[in-house]
Amino acid sequence: MCLTGVDYFSTLGYQPSIAFLAAGYLSPFATLVLVLLTLLGALPVYHRIAALSPHGQGSLSVLEELLPRWRGKALVLCLLGFAATSFVITITLSAADATAHIIENPFLPRWANHPIAVTCLLLAMLGGIFLRGFREAIWLAVLLVALYLTVNVIVIGWELVQLIQHPSAIGDWERNLFAMQGNPWMMILLVLLLFPKLALGLSGFETGVAVMPLVKGDGKDDREVLESRIANTRKLLTAAAGIMTVLLIGSAIVTTTMIPAADLLSGGPADGRALAYLAHRDLGDKVGTLYDLSTLGTLWF
Repeated sequence: MCLTGVDYFSTLGYQPSIAFLAAGYLSPFATLVLVLLTLLGALPVYHRIAALSPHGQGSLSVLEELLPRWRGKALVLCLLGFAATSFVITITLSAADATAHIIENPFLPRWANHPIAVTCLLLAMLGGIFLRGFREAIWLAVLLVALYLTVNVIVIGWELVQLIQHPSAIGDWERNLFAMQGNPWMMILLVLLLFPKLALGLSGFETGVAVMPLVKGDGKDDREVLESRIANTRKLLTAAAGIMTVLLIGSAIVTTTMIPAADLLSGGPADGRALAYLAHRDLGDKVGTLYDLSTLGTLWF
């Protein structure tokens, strides 16, 4: 699950900021739509994919089997082009956001403030990790994700407690929301229209089925082992989706209510690093730096 989470959970590093830039004060509702689509759409689909491609081929192999001969291969080649483009965009975005967490850290010396150079270095180091070996990458993923989830729970939990103790922040958010859009039906329409801009929060399910050969299965024969592996993979996907659901909704709430809008806008101190901003501001630079390091590791990996 941690190997899946490196792809899936890491979007928490920038998803709250993207949600606010896309939807403004509607971002908690837009995030709720994302969560519902995850639980009611992506999760059931990938439960089915796990049964159809139990050896880790993923959704592309399923599509290839649906179309005969050259049409299936042509479809897969086209989809691989989109997948490759998406992969490059995602790893570059993640590395760039990891760089933002580095250069905004108050302990970083000024001579290291070169965003493009740092991003390229992170991408090169990531390639080196996978060239070294997949098993080493798995253990690194376990350590990174365990630390990353812990600090995210601490930061989001702390901010939710502060929000309960200072309910005036909810009142301010409500006034800003209705100043932005007073018609509830238009709010629903806007949330649905803005959803594609938040779709990065859906990444990770394909990784979940890709790692199926590593999932343990029990049984007396090969068929029982395979069925057990499918069931355990479904548990893996469900657990990951459940964890991400709670963290996404929590992060959207605290980001929208506890951070001034001006700080979340492009170029602001919370742009691309909303939760890190809260960690530094409310829990101190030491905890904030721990958050930066865990987010850096997970986003980079």
